[in-house]
Amino acid sequence: MGTTITSFRFAARRFAAVLAAAFLLVPALHTGAQAQGAIYKCVDEQNRVEFTDQNRRGCKLLEGFSSPAPVRASAPIPAVRPPSAGPAPTVSPASFPRVDATQQRARDDDRRAILNEELREEEKKLAQLRGDFKGGEPERQGNERNYAKYQERVAGMRDEIGRTERNIEALRREITNVR
Repeated sequence: MGTTITSFRFAARRFAAVLAAAFLLVPALHTGAQAQGAIYKCVDEQNRVEFTDQNRRGCKLLEGFSSPAPVRASAPIPAVRPPSAGPAPTVSPASFPRVDATQQRARDDDRRAILNEELREEEKKLAQLRGDFKGGEPERQGNERNYAKYQERVAGMRDEIGRTERNIEALRREITNVR
């Protein structure tokens, strides 16, 4: 019984020490403290790896891990462009291949036809799934004597209906985006 009390006291002291250390670290985290300088990777004789901000013998500077430039409090806030009626102008390099308007219109028509065909297929699939689903109570199959198997299949059907509905919405959005 004496060892139980001793181990409890030891655990309580250890917990108090960890808690005190955590309270000491919290203010440093909230002040936005950042590592200053570069980060070095050090490997000792037993091949143990240590990362530090001090350059010592046997340490290598890690590329891309230098500290960020300090942020000035008086830095100007960049202007936000007001939303315009049309899309943002795009700039293409002079060597970028151009397509004439009639060819682009033909491509857009082909794309719209393909998207409309995919939309019809998804709507047909959704109608079939909803018919099989029967409002959440599909017929049991012969291998579903266990109710959990039945519920699993119903959940799968519900998920498939949801995916198909999201596909239909995405296709409709895409069709409206075609010029």
